[in-house]
Amino acid sequence: MNLPETMSKTMIAIDPEAPGGPNVLVPVERPMPQPGAGEVLIHVQAAGVNRPDLLQRAGNYPPPPGAPSIPGLEVAGTVAALGEGVDSALLGAPVCALLAGGGYAEYAVAPAGQCLPVPEGLSMAEAAALPETLFTVWTNLFERAYVQAGDTVLVHGGTSGIGTMAISLCRLFDIDVIVTVGSNDKAQAALAHGATHAINYKTEDFVERVKAITGGAGVAAVLDMVGGDYVPRNLQCLAEDGRHVSIAVQRGAEATIPIWQVMRRRLTLTGSTLRPRDAEFKSLVAQEIARLVWPHVAEGRLRPLMDRSFPLAEAAEAHRRMEAGDHVGKIVLTMGE
Repeated sequence: MNLPETMSKTMIAIDPEAPGGPNVLVPVERPMPQPGAGEVLIHVQAAGVNRPDLLQRAGNYPPPPGAPSIPGLEVAGTVAALGEGVDSALLGAPVCALLAGGGYAEYAVAPAGQCLPVPEGLSMAEAAALPETLFTVWTNLFERAYVQAGDTVLVHGGTSGIGTMAISLCRLFDIDVIVTVGSNDKAQAALAHGATHAINYKTEDFVERVKAITGGAGVAAVLDMVGGDYVPRNLQCLAEDGRHVSIAVQRGAEATIPIWQVMRRRLTLTGSTLRPRDAEFKSLVAQEIARLVWPHVAEGRLRPLMDRSFPLAEAAEAHRRMEAGDHVGKIVLTMGE
C-alpha cells in the first residue's frame, strides 16, 4: 500500500549499524515502513525492552528472515495505516502488538492478528509491557507445560519481566508459584506481587527449599530461563510426570541430565523460542489470549509490574539497567510526540 501523502516518509528509530555495547543505541533516521497484506502500521507510543533485544544488540541473536534490523519485540500505539485486507475498523484504534522486530521506532509494522486492543485504564506504557512476556509465558507454561488450577510451579528469575508475568498469570488461574530471585529485596518484591514463595538462590539451595515447600512432592512444572547446570537441579524439583520448559540459556546452552531419572519419573523436557514462529502461530496465540486472558486486562485484574520508563533516545540507559540486573518488572521506552 501507499502511505497517506500527509505522512512523513522517514522516522526516528534505534537501528545500530554494528553490534556492540549499549552505546551503539543512538537515534537515527530510517524510511517509514509500509504495511503489507494483513498488516498494520502502528504509530508507536511505547515499546517494551526485553533480554533478546540485548542479545541482538551484542550480535548474538540476529533477527529472523524478513524481520527488521531495528530491535524491539512489543509496542503499543495507534493504528496509522492498514495493509490490504485489514478490517478498516482498526484504523485509529489503540493497540498493543507482538513483533518479530522493529519496535524501537516511531512507527512499526505488525500483523493485524498479533494486535490486541488497549482497554481504558491501561496506559500505553503498560500495554507495551504486556505482549512479549504474556505470549511467552502463556505458550510455555500454560500450553507446553499445561499447568492448571491447583498446580505448584517453579519459575526462575522471579522479578524479571517473564517472572512477574508468570506470577500474575498463576495468581489469576489459581496456581501456586515458587520463584527464585537474587536478593532479599527482590524476594520481598516477588511476594508483594503475588508469588506464593520466593527463594534467594544466593543464600539458599532452591532444590532443598522446593522439596521442603512441597513436602517432598515436587512441582508440576519448571519454567527455566537459566539453562546450563540449572537443568539437572530443576529436574530434582519436579514431581512425577513433571514438565521442564526451557525458554533461555543464560548460564549455558548445554546440560548433563540423568536419563534414568527422566524415564523412571516420566518427566518431560521441552522448550521453545517465540520470535521465529510464523504470524499464523502467533495470531492463534493472540486469539487464545484475547479469549482467556484479555478480559482480566480489560477489567483491571492483570497489569504488568513496571520498573522504569526511558525516552527512546535513552535506549542505551534502558539496556544498561537491564544488564545491571537491578530492575524489578518491565522496562519500557516511550516516544515523544
